[in-house]
Amino acid sequence: MAFDGITTANLVSELNKELVGGGISRIIQPERDELFLTIKNNRQQYFLLMSANASLPLMYLTDKKKEAPMTAPNFSMLLRKHIQGGQITAVRQPSLERIIILEITHRDELGDLRTKQLIVELMGKHSNIIFADEENRIIDSIKRVPSSVSSVREVLPGREYFIPETLKKEDPLLADAASFSKAMSSYSGDLVHAMYGTYTGISPSAAEEFAYEASELLAKREADAVFDARSSYALLGDAAKEALCEVFLGHMEDVRTETFFPNIVMKKDEPVEFGSFVYHMYGHGDYSCRTYQSVSTMITDFYGARERSSRIRQKSADLRHVVTTALDRTNKKFALQEKQMLSTKKKDQYRIYGEMLNTYGYEAKAGDKELSCINYYTNEPITVPLDVMLTPSENAQKYFNRYNKLKRTQEALTEQLKETAADREQLESCLQAIDLAENEADLADIRRELADYGFIQKKGPVKKGVKREVKSAPYCYRSSDGFLMYVGKNNYQNDELSFKIADGNDWWFHAKGAPGSHVIVKAQGRELPDRAFEEAGALAAYYSSQRKAPKVEIDYTLRRNLRKTNGGKPGFVIYHTNYSLMAVPDLKGLTRIEG
Repeated sequence: MAFDGITTANLVSELNKELVGGGISRIIQPERDELFLTIKNNRQQYFLLMSANASLPLMYLTDKKKEAPMTAPNFSMLLRKHIQGGQITAVRQPSLERIIILEITHRDELGDLRTKQLIVELMGKHSNIIFADEENRIIDSIKRVPSSVSSVREVLPGREYFIPETLKKEDPLLADAASFSKAMSSYSGDLVHAMYGTYTGISPSAAEEFAYEASELLAKREADAVFDARSSYALLGDAAKEALCEVFLGHMEDVRTETFFPNIVMKKDEPVEFGSFVYHMYGHGDYSCRTYQSVSTMITDFYGARERSSRIRQKSADLRHVVTTALDRTNKKFALQEKQMLSTKKKDQYRIYGEMLNTYGYEAKAGDKELSCINYYTNEPITVPLDVMLTPSENAQKYFNRYNKLKRTQEALTEQLKETAADREQLESCLQAIDLAENEADLADIRRELADYGFIQKKGPVKKGVKREVKSAPYCYRSSDGFLMYVGKNNYQNDELSFKIADGNDWWFHAKGAPGSHVIVKAQGRELPDRAFEEAGALAAYYSSQRKAPKVEIDYTLRRNLRKTNGGKPGFVIYHTNYSLMAVPDLKGLTRIEG
C-alpha cells in the first residue's frame, strides 16, 4: 500500500491534463502540514489537496471543499502574496521520484513575468511542501528542516533546493536490457528487494507483482522452467532473467507512454492494495479489482477515510487527554466520597448512646468508664462508653453532637455523590463522543460542553470578523423500510434530537446502562415493523461504549415518555415506561445519508 513513483507518475499525468493553463484562485492551509488550492481551468473549478503528513503524505484532486482556518498560517500567506492569481504552466516529476513539481508563472510587483515552483515531496516522515524560485532557491517550506535535524539537506529559506541522492538509486525510466542486468547483478539480495532497492520509485508491492508476472511469462514459454523470486538475480537462468527484464521494461514503457490502470484490489469488502497497473498476483480466490477512471478518485477512496480518521485522532488527542484526566480525578473523588459515606453509618449508634444516657444516666457513678443498660429499641443489653471527665448529661450531648455532625455529612455527601456520579457519566459520554467525532465541528461541540460545565476554561467572546465554529450535525440513516433514523454524536446533539427534532410519537433508543448515542426513529404517523425496531436497536448498540460486545441490551420507548430533570446535564433523561430488546451492533440493512 505505497504511494510509489508509478502512482505519482499517474497523478502527474492527470494533473497535467486537468490543471496546466489554469489559474490559482484560492490558497488555504487547513492543517499545519497541508495545502488546499482552488484552480480554475477550462471553465471548471478544481480542488487540489497536498498533504505532507509524516504518517500519510498525499496529493490528489478532490470534489470536496475545505474550510480555511480562523487565522491564516504564514506559509499560506506567503504563497498568496506570490502565486495567488498565477498560472500553472507545467506539472512534472523528476525521474520516478515521489516528488511533484508545479511550475507557476505570475507577475511580480513590477509587472514582470516570473516563475515559481511548488514542490511536493511524498516521502513518508521526510515529506514536505517547498516553495522555490526559478533558480531552485528555497523561499520557504511548510516544514523547515535545519542542519540539527538533517545533516544531508537543509530546507530553509535561501538554501538551494536539490533532491538528496543518499541511496544512489537508478532511474528506472532510463533502463534498458543491458543496464537492467548490470544493476540487478550488483545486488546480492532476493529479486523483490533487488528491484525496489536498486530503482527509484519502485515499491515492494510493485516489485512483487513484476516478479509474479515474470514467473507467469516464463511458465508460458517453458513449462518446466522454475522462477524463484526468493533467489538472487545472479542465480536465475537466462530465460528467467529475460522474462523479468521484459516485464520490468514493459511497465516502464507504460509509465513513459502514460498508460495507467488505476485500481484497488479488494478482498471481499476490504481494500488491500492499490496501484496504477493491474495486480495479476491477486487474480484468484476472494480478491477482486475495482477500477477507476481517475487516479485521484482511487487515492481518495483508498486513503480518504483513513486520512480524515488520522487527522481527527491528532486533533482530538489533547481533548481526550483533558477528559481522561478529569475522569480519573472524578473517579478518585467518587471513591473518597464513598469512603467518607461509610464512616457516617456510625451516626445512629451515637444517637442511641445519647438517648440511653438521657434515660439511664442517673445510674452512672463518678469515674465510670461505661454504662450497661437495656436498649429499649431492641430489648437487648447495650454498653455505652463514657468519658470520665464528663458528666452523663455532657456525655449524652457529646454523642448527639457527633450524630448531628455525621447526619449533616451524610446529607451533603448524598448530594455530592449524585453530582460526582453525574460528572463521571458526563465525562464517560464525552469520551464516547470523541470516538464518534468525524470533523472539527464535532470536537467543537464537545469542547463547548466541557467549557459550559467547567471541565475546561471557557474561551472569550468571538471577535468581530472571525468565523464562528460550524455546528455539527447528527448521523442520519435510512432503514430497510424507509424510516429515517437519527443518531446523536454528543450530548448536545442527543438533547436536540430527543427534545427538539423528535415528536411525541417518534421512538427513542439507547444502550441500557452504558454511555452512548440517542437514536430517534421518525415514525411519521406509521407503525414501525419489527425490522425497524431491530435496526434502530442495532444503531444504538453500535454507537455505544458496548460496540464490541456480541449483543447489547437496548431500552426503547416513545419520545413522549422522556423527561429532563431540573438542572440535568445534556444528554441525560429519565423515563418510567420502556421496553427492552437485545441488539447486535451491526449496521447491515441501513443506508447512511450524507450531508
